[in-house]
Amino acid sequence: MAHEPTLSRRKMVRAALAGAGAVASLPALLYAATWPERTVRIVIPFPPGGTSDVVARLMAERLAVALGQPVIVESKPGANGIIASDFVAKSTDAHTFLFASAAHASNASLYPKLPYDTARDFTPVAQIVPPGPMVIAVHASLPVHTIPELVAHARKNPGAVTYASAGIGNTLHLAGEMLSQIANIKMLHVPYRGAAPALTDLAGGQVQLMFNSNLAVAPFVKDGKLRLIAQTGPKRSSAMPDLPTVQEQGLSGFEVTGWFGLFAPAKTPSDVVQRLNAEVNRVMALPELREKLVLLGTNEVPTLSPAGFANFVNAETARYAAVIKAAGVTLAVPAL
Repeated sequence: MAHEPTLSRRKMVRAALAGAGAVASLPALLYAATWPERTVRIVIPFPPGGTSDVVARLMAERLAVALGQPVIVESKPGANGIIASDFVAKSTDAHTFLFASAAHASNASLYPKLPYDTARDFTPVAQIVPPGPMVIAVHASLPVHTIPELVAHARKNPGAVTYASAGIGNTLHLAGEMLSQIANIKMLHVPYRGAAPALTDLAGGQVQLMFNSNLAVAPFVKDGKLRLIAQTGPKRSSAMPDLPTVQEQGLSGFEVTGWFGLFAPAKTPSDVVQRLNAEVNRVMALPELREKLVLLGTNEVPTLSPAGFANFVNAETARYAAVIKAAGVTLAVPAL
């Protein structure tokens, strides 16, 4: 009997601590249950009118119905996505999210002094568009029809093959760097202020090669100005079943895909992240959204959990970091 008061006190302390923990977590649970309380804002780092903008707005319309609050898409282009990313990283209202591309992963290594920490300041929410391949398009005058022919031509004429991109450090640029590193060739990079002027010059023969979406280059291929020699994914896309991959043509390890994902500021409640993930996955599986995914080169629908998407982003970040280090590319953050 002499020990009973001590045991009782211990039980009382444990119960009190457990109760305190439950009370401490209560505000977050109550908040998640009532979220969203107002308009949800999705910030995209691209100009209005592009494919990503169209996908974001279609997704937002259907999310608004699911969430019971307006969902707006706000464009904050510039600085290779840094302006939009910085804006969202500093948001504290749990109603602002970032619609990002693969540049979000590569920027972590391209810019040594970002105004935010890519890993620390964001929580991956959902993969909006699963990885889809790009294509390698060459001007009709370039005497190559396959990747082996391109490699042989580039080795015979080092630095003579010119490839266009949407700017230094852009995914289209890094794809060329990766190809050069794996194939052990030297091509001349010609950066442009955006993909549209780069594609215009490719069609005009001012440059000879470009990585881009099949959707973007298709009209020029149809009229005979450009020719496709490969797609860049790990396997053939069902949208381009007759076009072989780079890997199929002998360059093992080459893989560059385009993707889009949703990110939240780091302190966004986990229950909010989980709910938004479930709603995005459901919405992107709707038939009208799947049609847009096919145009982007993938028939797959997003199914990743927040943790699964985080693992994917970490792997992409590491892969681009290796390419960027080998290429010796570093950029200064432009004035925001």
